[in-house]
Amino acid sequence: MRRTLEGTKIKRQHVSGFRARMATPGGREVINRRRAKGRHSLSITAKKRA
Repeated sequence: MRRTLEGTKIKRQHVSGFRARMATPGGREVINRRRAKGRHSLSITAKKRA
């Protein structure tokens, strides 16, 4: 049986993925701030299934 509050990868990507960030001026600011800080990953990525 599944838990009640499970996230989905697609929804997560739509909300906080790279292309979602780049779609809005505020999101681009987020990406630029993370670049300036030297973050290893700028936004979340869907993990590859084995």
